[in-house]
Amino acid sequence: MSTTETTISSQLRALIRLQHIDTLIYQVVKEQGDLPEEIKDLEDESAGLQTRISKIKQEQEETDQSRRRSEFDIEEAESLIKKYQDQQLQVRNNREYDALSKEIEAQRERIAEAKELISSTDGILDESSAQIEQAQERLSELESILVDKRTQLEEVLTTTEKQKSHLEKLRSEAESMVDERYLHAYQRLRKRYRDGRAVVRLDRGAAGGFAVPPQRQMEIRQRNRIIPCEQTGRIIVDSEFYEQATSDLAI
Repeated sequence: MSTTETTISSQLRALIRLQHIDTLIYQVVKEQGDLPEEIKDLEDESAGLQTRISKIKQEQEETDQSRRRSEFDIEEAESLIKKYQDQQLQVRNNREYDALSKEIEAQRERIAEAKELISSTDGILDESSAQIEQAQERLSELESILVDKRTQLEEVLTTTEKQKSHLEKLRSEAESMVDERYLHAYQRLRKRYRDGRAVVRLDRGAAGGFAVPPQRQMEIRQRNRIIPCEQTGRIIVDSEFYEQATSDLAI
C-alpha cells in the first residue's frame, strides 16, 4: 500500500472517530431536550408580566391622582358657589347678579365634569386591578413551573455534564489527528446539516438516505480515497471500517 493510501486511510479513520464523538456529544446535549428553551420562554413571559404589572400600577397611580384632583375641584367649586351665592344677596344691580350667576354656572359645570371623570375612573381602576390580579396569578403559576423545569434541567445536567466533559476531551484528541484541510471541510459539512453529520456510513447500498452506485461502493470499501456523496457532499465510509475505527474509544 502506498504512502498516500496509508495517509488517506488514517485520515478517514480520524474523521470517523471525530464524527462518532461529535454524534455522541450531540446526543448528550439532546438529552436536555427542549428544557433550556422552555425555561427561557417562561422567563421571558415572566419578565413581560412583571413589566406589564409595573406599567398598570403606574397608570393606576396617574388615574388616582387625576381622581384626587377632580375631588379637589368639586370641593373648591362648591365653596365658590356658596361664596357667589352669598355675594348675590348683596349685589346692587342686575348686571352684578348676572355676572355672579355665570360664575356659579361655570362652577356647576366644573363639578359635573369632575364627577363624570371620577365615575369613569371607577371602571378604569376596577379593570386594571383585575388585570393585575390575573397577571400575578399567572406569575405565581410561572414561578412554580420554572422551579420544576430548572430542577429537571439540573438533574439532566448533573448526569450529562460529566459525560460531555469526557467526550470533549476525546474530541480534542481526535481532532488533532485530522489534517487541517480535511478538518475545515468536515466543519463546513457539519454546519450545513442540522444533525451535524459530515461522515456517513455505507449500509445496504445507501449512505445518508441516498443510494450509492455499485462501482462507488467498491471504491469506498478500498479506503484509499475520500469519497463524498454526490447528492449531499458528505464523506461516505463503509460500516465495517466505521466499527473498526471506533471500537477502541473509551466512552
